[in-house]
Amino acid sequence: MTPDDSRIDALALRRARAKLGWFSHAAVYVVVNIGLVALSLADGRHWAVFPLLGWGVGLLFHGLAVWVFQPGGGLMTRMVERERAQLNRAATHGDRW
Repeated sequence: MTPDDSRIDALALRRARAKLGWFSHAAVYVVVNIGLVALSLADGRHWAVFPLLGWGVGLLFHGLAVWVFQPGGGLMTRMVERERAQLNRAATHGDRW
């Protein structure tokens, strides 16, 4: 196994664990909030919207961290590629970074 293979395996494991963590978070969010909505409806007041929204924002940011901003994720990969291209252009033109 080459050093590059080891790094790829480590990154793949890290990303898989992060995604599994988000799926677990989302499952707990759904189960708990179904119970809270049921209690809220039985109570006759609609207070369950507050934990739904607050926790939902946290779940959203968790998802962004896992799928968008994580190393190897979509946005991060595009940004790294853009920076790499700029540095390569600067190097070929003799510019200093």
